[in-house]
Amino acid sequence: MFGDKVIPMLTSGEMTEVESRARAIAKARSLTAALDQGALDPVISVTSSEALILGLLNQGVKKYLAVFGHGSTALGEALRIYEKAGVISTFAFHNEVAMAHAASALRWQYGEVAALVTSIGPGALQAMAGSLTAITNHVGLYHIYGDETTFGEGHNLQQIPKNEQAVFSRITALMGESYLLHTPEAMRDMLKRGSARVNHPSRPGPFYVHLPMNVQPQRIHNFNLRALPVKVCTKIGGADPSTLPPAIDLISRHRRIVIKAGGGAKPYGKSLRRLAEAIGAAVVIAPVSHGLISEEHELNMHLGGGKGSISGNFAMANADLVIMAGSRGVCQSDCSGLGYERAESVININANPDDAVHYNKTVPLVGDIGLVADQLSALLEPLELASEPGRTAWIGECKLKKRAWKAHLEGLVTAPTVLDVRWGKSVLTQAAALKAVIDFAGEHGLVKFFDAGDVQSNAMQLCADEQTGMTFTDGGASYMGFAASALIASGIADEPQYGIAVTGDGSFWMNPQVLINAVEHRAKGCLVILDNRRMGAISTLQIAQYGRTYKTSDEVVDVDYLSMARAVAGVNAVAGGDSSASIRAALREALSYPGLTVVHVPVVWDQDGTGNVGSFGRWNVGNWCESVQRDYLAQDL
Repeated sequence: MFGDKVIPMLTSGEMTEVESRARAIAKARSLTAALDQGALDPVISVTSSEALILGLLNQGVKKYLAVFGHGSTALGEALRIYEKAGVISTFAFHNEVAMAHAASALRWQYGEVAALVTSIGPGALQAMAGSLTAITNHVGLYHIYGDETTFGEGHNLQQIPKNEQAVFSRITALMGESYLLHTPEAMRDMLKRGSARVNHPSRPGPFYVHLPMNVQPQRIHNFNLRALPVKVCTKIGGADPSTLPPAIDLISRHRRIVIKAGGGAKPYGKSLRRLAEAIGAAVVIAPVSHGLISEEHELNMHLGGGKGSISGNFAMANADLVIMAGSRGVCQSDCSGLGYERAESVININANPDDAVHYNKTVPLVGDIGLVADQLSALLEPLELASEPGRTAWIGECKLKKRAWKAHLEGLVTAPTVLDVRWGKSVLTQAAALKAVIDFAGEHGLVKFFDAGDVQSNAMQLCADEQTGMTFTDGGASYMGFAASALIASGIADEPQYGIAVTGDGSFWMNPQVLINAVEHRAKGCLVILDNRRMGAISTLQIAQYGRTYKTSDEVVDVDYLSMARAVAGVNAVAGGDSSASIRAALREALSYPGLTVVHVPVVWDQDGTGNVGSFGRWNVGNWCESVQRDYLAQDL
């Protein structure tokens, strides 16, 4: 009873029917096997909620991350029955943003497609906000939101209060691709579209499923289980051979060539290295493509962009030909369009036609990045271009800048402590603390996660991965709180990896409830909090542009992070101290702990940028806009 109203429940017969199907699938170990063995009737009468679970199961989705509410009770009951039978697993969360990040990390790091579930209203809005990370980094997963009823009986609690239908689904449609299941019988179409989006070969992303509250318990009659769509598995081919000759001509004529490898190029390091070696090109990476080419490779000039490196930005600024590979040309990555000051032409390798024509004077090569790079290499290797004097001289210039870059980094970490006024004592610089974490992770083969702000920018400049998949950071949305939330995926994944997440104090407070979820889901990893008692990246930017900070620091509030961490039973809390040695000792203790460890490290912030790696590019923001925009309009690339 709810007040004096009787809430309709599943009958015992219906309950037995659902439980029977769940047990049959569990015994057969898959929906297809249960059908093939005759354990299930292929055509059934089923609620929309159960049909969705069966449909996603047919695509390999067995894990649900959920914050249940009044808008998802019917789906929740169906999930309960299927989890009891051992078919699926559901993981409860305390915040929808953190849940969205954990689900994104589960696919991004482990390759497991999950579905997250929220109710109508604020919860769905929070999950949608968290989905920015999946959108900008091309991570495919399902977002399932409860939604307002379809009978139009009046405003629903927590719906967007506007006298229009389907307002929320229109918002998610702007974010990506969504489907409002107004008609339960459209389930098959929805699942087909969802699989195409979530498993897109080059631009996957979240698929938003809107389940009206009254549709969830509705029955679909004559539902054919054998007609359910499977997981989409498609591949993209190489470029049209007729598009290659202009690119070959440009590469043959130019001597100062740079390959800019974006996030889309991450799986294709071997092919891009082959191309670079064939033509004597410098390679510059993006924050999300670390490890694409070995740090010690003579052609690797490291990071380029607004927070790039001395060598990476030199190669970008002085190249006469740019070969883009899997890059969207994000403002920070190409210095708001001014990163290639002397470039005469661009060859753009991308699976997405829109991104392939981002720059002027471009030869677009649309196709799988690895296949296209191999196509070019096969045609260029017989020409032996790399040994030409102009090309070897170009790489020589870049290598000198790379040595200068390494010397700059070394100088930052050799004197790692500085007196900090806010702390009232000498504490580590951000660069020194990060270097200690990065080196420790490298020595032990541990995956690293870096949160937004100072942590992200400095860590990306200091990282030196030898392979991809060892560093994850939200280089697209730069979402504060992603790194801490991503650690929870280690408690959900089939084959978990120990990870170290590094976050600033500002980013940590965006999702502090991850401490609870990490214990609840038995995550094993380490969360390092670099505490400068402010939003350091923005304070630094304010100083650089206007000479003073404004509302970006914690002037009066002191927080004891270790006591707070210890307040959550199961969390190990360790002081990181004020030296690289003490950080390493804390990390060794964390590595031996069978759960989550929080390591707190005070770090310095100073108006002169003490301890930060620094900026080496331009950016169209604040009082820099006028000059950046003037120069952008004047160039012809």
